[in-house]
Amino acid sequence: MNSKEIRYKFLLFFEKHGHAIVPSAPLVPENDPSVLFNTAGMQPLVPYLMGTPHPSGKRLANIQKCVRTQDIDEVGDKTHDTFFEMLGNWSLGDYFKEDAIKWSFEFLTSKEEGLGLDPARLYVTVFEGNDDAPRDTEAFEIWKKYMPESHIYFMSAKSNWWSPGDNGPCGPDTEMFYDVTKDGLGDMSKEQYMSADDRQEVVEIWNDVFMEYEKEDGKVVGKLAMKNVDTGSGLERVVMAIQGKDNVFDTDLFAPTMEKIKELTGGEIVNLRAQRIVADHVRTSTMMIADGVHPSNTDQGYILRRLLRRAVRYGDMLGIRPGALVDLVPVIADKYRGVYENVGGQLPLIVEEIRGEEEKFRKTLERGMKELAVLFNQGTITAEDAFKLFSTYGFPIEMTEEIAGEKGVKVDRNGFDIEFKKHQDLSRAGAEQKFKGGLADSSEKTTALHTATHLMLAGLRKYLGNEVHQAGSNITEERLRFDFNYPQKVEREILDNVEAYVNEVIEKRCIVDKAQMKKEEARSRGVEGSFWEKYPEEVTVYTVKDGASVYSQELCGGPHVEKTEGMGKFKIVKEEASSAGIRRIKAVLE
Repeated sequence: MNSKEIRYKFLLFFEKHGHAIVPSAPLVPENDPSVLFNTAGMQPLVPYLMGTPHPSGKRLANIQKCVRTQDIDEVGDKTHDTFFEMLGNWSLGDYFKEDAIKWSFEFLTSKEEGLGLDPARLYVTVFEGNDDAPRDTEAFEIWKKYMPESHIYFMSAKSNWWSPGDNGPCGPDTEMFYDVTKDGLGDMSKEQYMSADDRQEVVEIWNDVFMEYEKEDGKVVGKLAMKNVDTGSGLERVVMAIQGKDNVFDTDLFAPTMEKIKELTGGEIVNLRAQRIVADHVRTSTMMIADGVHPSNTDQGYILRRLLRRAVRYGDMLGIRPGALVDLVPVIADKYRGVYENVGGQLPLIVEEIRGEEEKFRKTLERGMKELAVLFNQGTITAEDAFKLFSTYGFPIEMTEEIAGEKGVKVDRNGFDIEFKKHQDLSRAGAEQKFKGGLADSSEKTTALHTATHLMLAGLRKYLGNEVHQAGSNITEERLRFDFNYPQKVEREILDNVEAYVNEVIEKRCIVDKAQMKKEEARSRGVEGSFWEKYPEEVTVYTVKDGASVYSQELCGGPHVEKTEGMGKFKIVKEEASSAGIRRIKAVLE
């Protein structure tokens, strides 16, 4: 069974069980400043998990594109990748543990409607309880209907408690693992199971989260009014189990790319880890660019730049000729034909971006080589010098050691490792601050800025033309940041007109009307919207109007005010280039 068939089977199974199928959101979250990318299937659905009715009902299923880079140093092993697809089914105050567990087991093991995995190779973990919540004996008793107790283990909150951050919905989960060894592991004690997990002999393939608690400022404060189920299953790992592989890179999702890399190296792979890193990083970069991310020194663009530069470095280790990484893009696009059409539809742009970033990096590498040549005169390369080569010029320590070895110069590798660990600790601390506070912000100020963003886009389209559309946004309590397509700098006079347009609507105390309609009806009415493909067939349209006068009409899933009265005074504080053909505005409500 190939990956396309698995996607199809998953959606069909849950559709038969009353779930509406909703499309994947883009990789970059809409109006969610707490994360750079969608890292889980639940992120685009947070408003609905918190109680907002979903246009498609209480049972949903989807396949969400995700990116996670916190484990980037692990890429190259058997299971880690930076881009992945998350199969998910959702209950918004409908079914709970009994049905969620039953359907998870049935889909994984049923030979008729599901994947037909061997139930004897399944292992399950459940929450052992702590001060926040009791031991999940309910999930344990349900699982005993489907598998022996010797395959069910109680685990701590570290592995079996899900929370998005310091605030929001949270709860215990139950995780399913599959034995990918050749001969099978059989019954295991908890200690034996944990050891097998460490060796990647069992691989997590499903997770049911039971959202029944609420967290405030890092503490569980009580139960939610509405119990939800959030399930997730990583497609790459499921495909690995179905196809009888012990790593994701031998599955049909990666095999054509891996084979192309082999061809680019002349048919011989001397470094399997480097081959896997190149395959992963170019695939993730391709998906990012297709969803509107461009290389830069900040936010999503910085992550893209880092991935591409790592791909170049590891490509060089493999002997891939300069400029040849782009040859992988058509192979990757072909794999997602009929799944994510925006990849194949933007092939020339993706190739151009990757080629341009490689050319820029090679100039940096050239300067780094000159710096390295100077250091050779010292007779040794200190930890500080080695780390400078890494952080400033992008030299991996392995490259520094290899080049220095050819000259008989020693490198302080131990010292470098200490410096590198400090760097990692700082990066993680920064990431924790970035993620702190939960996933969605619906405070009064943020809500007002959401509505102001709609009005601003309407003003931009009025003064710059209807070809202007949103290319991305990021809204916090303090400000809005808005990207839109436009080929040149916007003159201050135009920005002043847009400001005046927004403030006029605010002063008129307009009503913000919320309506639900079919997506095609919204299109035919001329409703403004970006990323139409991410919305279900039933959409929410926000209209800002005063009697018969309509000032903004746009698709959205975010929070909005009911009236523009009291929003404050709108001011555009900055307009600048974001990337080629994309402009960025930062604005506030005073």
